[in-house]
Amino acid sequence: MTQHENHGDHHNHGSLKSYVIGFVLSIVLTIIPLVLVMNQMLDKTATVITIMVMAVLQFVIQLFFFMHVREGEKPRYNVQTLILGLVIVFTIIAGSIWIMTFNNLK
Repeated sequence: MTQHENHGDHHNHGSLKSYVIGFVLSIVLTIIPLVLVMNQMLDKTATVITIMVMAVLQFVIQLFFFMHVREGEKPRYNVQTLILGLVIVFTIIAGSIWIMTFNNLK
């Protein structure tokens, strides 16, 4: 028996409509910061914040439309695990930045 003979456990990985919506949203979330930077429409701080917000939104779009986080046997656990991982990463990064910024002990 070869690897390709067992096709009984195929999962539905999304429709063409879902992929097109995800693709269009990804393109829009890429173009917005590009236009803001190229035309210098906002000041530096607002531009950086906008780029970061668009990056986070794009990350969420990629996860839900292309990585199918909500699909599978237990999609709730996939999302909860992802959120826990993001909280841990955010805590480590924020703590590191906090220490580097306020470490003025001489």
